[in-house]
Amino acid sequence: LSTADLSLVNGEENCIYFAGNSLGLQPRKVKTYLDEELDKWARIGVHGHFSGQRPWALADECLLDLMTGLVGARRHEIALMNGLTVNLHLQLLSFFKPTPRRYKILLEARAFPSDHYAIESQLRLHGLDVETSMVLLQPRQGEETLRTEDILAAIEKEGDSIAVIMFSGVQYYTGQLFDIPRITKAGQKKGCFVGFDLAHAVGNVELSLHDWGVDFACWCSYKYLNSGAGGLGAAFIHEKHARTVKPALIGWWGHQFKTRFLMENKLQLSEGVNGFRLSNPPVLLVCALQASLEVFGQTTMKALRRKSVLLTGYLEYLIKHYYSQDKTKPEKPFVKIITPAQAQERGCQLTLSFSLPVKSVFKELEKRGVA
Repeated sequence: LSTADLSLVNGEENCIYFAGNSLGLQPRKVKTYLDEELDKWARIGVHGHFSGQRPWALADECLLDLMTGLVGARRHEIALMNGLTVNLHLQLLSFFKPTPRRYKILLEARAFPSDHYAIESQLRLHGLDVETSMVLLQPRQGEETLRTEDILAAIEKEGDSIAVIMFSGVQYYTGQLFDIPRITKAGQKKGCFVGFDLAHAVGNVELSLHDWGVDFACWCSYKYLNSGAGGLGAAFIHEKHARTVKPALIGWWGHQFKTRFLMENKLQLSEGVNGFRLSNPPVLLVCALQASLEVFGQTTMKALRRKSVLLTGYLEYLIKHYYSQDKTKPEKPFVKIITPAQAQERGCQLTLSFSLPVKSVFKELEKRGVA
């Protein structure tokens, strides 16, 4: 790290990287795969669309089998496309159909800003008042995370007026893993569509979107999936909606492949999530994602999760052992972990609160090669 203080650390050693929940590190094969496609472009130009190891026109589809195992979905329920917020907007345009009786969207109060803004703008698009149509769930006073029973109680109380429940899989700030199957079941019992932003969950925890019956979900791929800043996003729509939920906005890539290149301008819309695809896949982003997903393909999420629980638990133990608050020594700095203590209620992230100004702690960590 450029911020490392060489009087404190050995400049020849690797830094310690704790920022994978924000941006994952680069897989080793990324440069090789990028060079392959840049070379192909230089050599054969437009013919690259249907030739080579990853034909550009089909490049995203080459990765679907690798992605399905990470989220517990079927191949035809996933599309690799756009960025997370674009996909969320496309999905909300189809799933959020407010009526005079059912017009609200439920989400956590401290949702990631892109989700919050997307939902605000969708409400305004329909001419709805954000204050009365946006149901924001807050933790109980003095608590940092939401209790599952409070989420379920809010769904039971407000459910008849809620059109869409839109939650995180793992809350970006607190690291809380929400009970996706219970929230989904409760919401659907009240007649709501239930969707999830899985940006901080995919590649972090085990997911079973199809079996849980989740209506829709979207995620980015540059955090735990390590595809690089602004990497290719993904969307999931359960197969039960394949023939009933249609895209509000349509592009060329939503047309069925078998007649797409006849150019007749007579739409033959692909079923399910594939009908939501707008444009041809960005092959350079596909390269980076492929390099990462191949690494995941060498193991299973069950095995990764087992290791993750142990590593996170060990870090938790060390923090509590060395930096718990000692009331007999009020001058001693201490650290509070606000992420849930139960392994089944969190991913691999621990969110920390310091008794000292956090910026000073951050700078001192960077000096010691910790990012």
